[in-house]
Amino acid sequence: MKKELILLGLMVFLGMVSCKKTPGNDEPHVITYPDMAEVADPAILFTTASGVKVYNGGFGSAVAADPNDAAVFYMLTDRGANVAGQLANSIIIGKPDFDPQIGKFRLKDGKLILEQTIELKNAAGGKLNGIPNPAGMGASGETAYDLNGQVIAPSADGIDSEGLVRAADGTFWISDEYGPHLAHFDANGKTIERINPFGTGTGGRKIPAVFTKRRANRGMEGLAITPDGKTLVGMMQSPMYNPSKNAVANSTVLRILTFDIATGATKQYAYLMGNTTLTGVSDIVAVNATTFLTIERDGLFGGDTTNPAAFKKVFKIDISNATDISDPADGSTGKLYGGKTIEELNNQAGLTAAGITPVSKTLVLDLLKDLPSIYPHDKAEGLALLPGNILVISNDDDFGVVDNGASGFAQKILPLTKTVDRNRLYFVKVKL
Repeated sequence: MKKELILLGLMVFLGMVSCKKTPGNDEPHVITYPDMAEVADPAILFTTASGVKVYNGGFGSAVAADPNDAAVFYMLTDRGANVAGQLANSIIIGKPDFDPQIGKFRLKDGKLILEQTIELKNAAGGKLNGIPNPAGMGASGETAYDLNGQVIAPSADGIDSEGLVRAADGTFWISDEYGPHLAHFDANGKTIERINPFGTGTGGRKIPAVFTKRRANRGMEGLAITPDGKTLVGMMQSPMYNPSKNAVANSTVLRILTFDIATGATKQYAYLMGNTTLTGVSDIVAVNATTFLTIERDGLFGGDTTNPAAFKKVFKIDISNATDISDPADGSTGKLYGGKTIEELNNQAGLTAAGITPVSKTLVLDLLKDLPSIYPHDKAEGLALLPGNILVISNDDDFGVVDNGASGFAQKILPLTKTVDRNRLYFVKVKL
């Protein structure tokens, strides 16, 4: 028994296991996390007229750990299988009635087994969808089409879900790229509250008006909750078009929003992205009340011999000494500095000249160099942090499809493995 306890202590120290107490059982349940676990045998959602299989996947937009069960992970889909259309500002939606959802997965024998699907619903219990919102409710400026080229009308129940946290009471908070919205759901997926810059969501509370300037399809990509469960922390994916697209063409300045759940009070901070070529920041997860991990990435595939990925990195950031850039007047462009928005300040030099201190930022992990094997995906989109500083990273498989260049779908094949992309979780011990 003494030898067993010594061995267990050593494994915990090395970050190889996580333990939980099961009801009525004082013995800990030991989980050994693999380097990587893949979703097992996703079903086919539908097949296109040209034979492209669209899988019931897409669960990698975010990941949240279950604090009561070390083997359970909640993973989030986005708005559904979609690609950019050939017409300006068009989006092709493969299944207009797709309901964005949370999947409850169990890690078993190195695989992720789908145990439960939690479909997202409005306050009346009707299913949500992935269709862009109407004007005044979070419209993205996109025109949606189905695979037959027919226009899809905007929907107030549309959500492009991207960030996910599981609260201690079993409810979920989700951030999305339309409004952007902060949406609160009960354990069964029914809307409790939906908060946006317009005040048109369930409950009527608002986030600052400046967030209406978010870039289409680059909205509030990441969401965290502080360990005390009191504050949401939303991460914008890219510099907002504030005041316009052309004005911020060279900007690396992103916004972080904190939202006090009880009072609705907000603060904002500046975050500097690595460079202007990146897709942006895909997620954020809390280490403590002021320290967080973020993931920045390009849009290229690891292991591609033709055009390989160059930037997929996890950073530790700290907001404790950063300048609160909130606008007390809640103007449409936010607080101005010398007549410029923070996005127009472009970079560190611009922020410094304006007297703004951005969040501090240090490298924690390079996915393209620090994993046991090559990271083969284009998208690293979700983060969760387990006891022992084990970082969990999810990829978005895009339901197994990509743009075919003709307003339709092609199969999403990983260049490295020559196989269809699937959702995976990567488990990495990090130093914090």
